[in-house]
Amino acid sequence: MMELPRQIDRPSGRSHSSITAIEQLRQGLRGEVVLPTDAGYDRARAVWNGAIDKRPTAIVFCANRDDVVRAVTYARSQGCLVAVRSGGHNVAGLSVCDDGMVIDLSRMKEIVVDPERRVARAEAGLTLGEFDAATQAHGLATTMGVNGDTGIAGLTLGGGFGKLGRKHGLSCDNLIAAEIVTADGRLLHTSASEHPDLFWALHGGGGNFGIVTAFEYRLHPIGPSLLVGSVLHAYNDAREAMRFYDKFSRDAPDEVSVDAALVTLPSGERAFSISACYVGPPEAGEPVIAPLMKFGSPIDSRLQVIPYLQIQSAGDSLFPRGRRYYWKAQFMREISDGAIEALLDAYARAPNRSSLLVFQQVGGAIARVPASHSPYANRDAALDCFPIAIWDDPADDEANISWARHLWNAVRPFSTGGVYANNLGDEGDERVRDAYGANYARLAAIKKQYDPTNFFRLNQNIRPG
Repeated sequence: MMELPRQIDRPSGRSHSSITAIEQLRQGLRGEVVLPTDAGYDRARAVWNGAIDKRPTAIVFCANRDDVVRAVTYARSQGCLVAVRSGGHNVAGLSVCDDGMVIDLSRMKEIVVDPERRVARAEAGLTLGEFDAATQAHGLATTMGVNGDTGIAGLTLGGGFGKLGRKHGLSCDNLIAAEIVTADGRLLHTSASEHPDLFWALHGGGGNFGIVTAFEYRLHPIGPSLLVGSVLHAYNDAREAMRFYDKFSRDAPDEVSVDAALVTLPSGERAFSISACYVGPPEAGEPVIAPLMKFGSPIDSRLQVIPYLQIQSAGDSLFPRGRRYYWKAQFMREISDGAIEALLDAYARAPNRSSLLVFQQVGGAIARVPASHSPYANRDAALDCFPIAIWDDPADDEANISWARHLWNAVRPFSTGGVYANNLGDEGDERVRDAYGANYARLAAIKKQYDPTNFFRLNQNIRPG
């Protein structure tokens, strides 16, 4: 844990220099500085995962990019540990810290959509729900995640899965420019022709290289409504349903995004859920999704045309802000019989009705990008597989975390060994390397160029090399 910086002392025993320093920072900002003595401090330090309880010495809510430059320059001059926050969805709580400064971009929400060029310039404080609403006003979208209050910044910088990914690539694959504040306080515009190595690193390399204040994305005509088919199979039928899901998902065209999960119903019964979305005209999707709807004897099935914005927010009720969360993820190329047996056995011991085992489909357009074209290296994966423990009582922490780790270990022999950077918790250097594979050395060299002291280290950290 970092010692409290001399210039930002605790309320008792402040020096004259500490008051002057923090007041100077405050006076130079258009945004706001929140300290532990301020009334809104506990609300300001909270993040999405209610299991995270960290107490920063200062939280700087930036109003614009100049505020970000000021905050970085100040933190560097004082030797502050720095966490960077937009949506605050990192499961390990890396967007907040103890005894350091949080640089918060959540109030930077400007977005400009150019429907003629099909391009959006979006500030880093936007959530994906806000971004989707702005682009859908023009019948456009790009790949974004699955939880409406996820920040677009962390999502994009780590890769960016979503319903549109198999058709249009990852969020980072649709990034055409970015504005970034580096560790030395410079504001840089990056693109394929400006600081190209740094721009390459932003396509999945996480928050290692600076604070991105704005993104420019390529957009695609989407919606306003898409065809969605969902089925629910009883646990006794889950073995055959998982085999079907494995084949259906691997054979599906790019227009189909099909995810699945082992779930627990309100009655306490276990079940296997499959949900497919067709990214194209609904009438073209019906014969493609038909085999999903016809397979087996589901206990529930629905085929409907739903507004894209509703699809994007459909999972929000499952992952509300403030509950306690833990997960561990790994990629798979297929769901073998051995994996099915391990999953069903481990999920049967889920500690509560909120516990999930999720399959998120990738592949398609994502897989056709060479692994060296961006830091995101696991292009050959078919599925991201991860247990999600969700609970409320701190007394249940050990039971839920242990269950998720046990399930992850049970499936480990059937994984590719790779992992999605955005699904990493605080799992250490080896798993970070698993996320980036052969791209790690290049990332480390770029890190050394732009952040040689590892100033930005509260992330899926790449050490300067």
